[in-house]
Amino acid sequence: MKDFSVGDRLRQMRQTAGLSQRQLAEASGVPHGQISMIETNRSSPSVASLRKILGGLSVTMSEFFEPDAPVSQSVFFKPQDLRDLTTRLYSTLDDPRGKITLQQVGDAKAHNLQILHERYEPGADTGAQMLEHVSHEGGIVIAGEIEVTVGEQSAVLKAGDSYLFDSTQPHRFRNVSDREAVVVSACTPPYL
Repeated sequence: MKDFSVGDRLRQMRQTAGLSQRQLAEASGVPHGQISMIETNRSSPSVASLRKILGGLSVTMSEFFEPDAPVSQSVFFKPQDLRDLTTRLYSTLDDPRGKITLQQVGDAKAHNLQILHERYEPGADTGAQMLEHVSHEGGIVIAGEIEVTVGEQSAVLKAGDSYLFDSTQPHRFRNVSDREAVVVSACTPPYL
């Protein structure tokens, strides 16, 4: 894991796609400078920013972080079998504060359904620029509290509370508490 460079991987995928940094920025709807900063490892992208950039390449986070993951026909999964979508984003952090851990069950693309085990450390935030994508998603808070904002609506959900919405509505997830929040969610079609 320590040999993985988000910047190097993004540059390699962009070049393989035959795109300049400016073309990828335009396709992703992000500033050109952001692509450059990430590729030179001068900036570490948020989960939301990276997902937006990967959308410009038509690549999932699973394909980005685990390109060699074997195709599996498994029906059952142990915790160690989940696909890690985010740990490498935070590999240089000493403090877990603000960290988001997303683990995916199986091959979301093959099933057109993404099921995630999500962990939000205190201060974790998907970003001030709200997420928007063509999907529907829902989830259940398993532990802790998470603030979920969808459009103009916002609520702090606690263990046992849940949500379900059309993902084309701008949305954001934030842990505003002082302890970890755990969510199990589903999204179709897969977004990450």
